[in-house]
Amino acid sequence: MTNLILASGSASRRAMLEAAGIACTVDAPSVDEAGVKAALQAEGASAGDVAEALAELKAMRISRRAPGALVLGGDQMLDCDGEWFDKAETLADARAVLQSLRGRTHRLVSAAVIVRDGQRVWHTVAEARLTMRAFSDAFLDDYLAAAGPGILGSVGCYHIEGLGVQLFDRVQGDTFTIRGLPLLPLLGFLRGWGVVTP
Repeated sequence: MTNLILASGSASRRAMLEAAGIACTVDAPSVDEAGVKAALQAEGASAGDVAEALAELKAMRISRRAPGALVLGGDQMLDCDGEWFDKAETLADARAVLQSLRGRTHRLVSAAVIVRDGQRVWHTVAEARLTMRAFSDAFLDDYLAAAGPGILGSVGCYHIEGLGVQLFDRVQGDTFTIRGLPLLPLLGFLRGWGVVTP
């Protein structure tokens, strides 16, 4: 069976793979994501282009030192009316992000790229659209207190599978894409490579 390596430090991506019964090892590369985003944005790249480029860069970095392995890179971008959001560093930052997204629709674009021996062998990009309700400041305070620092690992400062679902009026797209990995197309690819039983 071909070895699968997850080239991502995302706890959410790892948890999705494990829950689906996919055995993998984790080897998260060091990548200057802010620098790559800035350079690609200056060139007029879309959020999807950036997510795919970062996913591929992560997978390529690990593939160099893992001959024969399938290396999965993943990345996600949050775009709200052309503005890109990054992960918040503090709960105060998270509050500002959620205030910016409140009452608006944003897109989460998730990319997955698989590289083997330095060659890209598969990729996919999926999108979800989420509309936040016009929640009160009191609700926001209660949400941040209850959710805690765990939301800082999510670009939108929420976990849709938990308390974060209360932030929304409408969600279009699957929860896997929202959590950062287009899992169903990935499983289809892995079945073709014998990583998952067909």
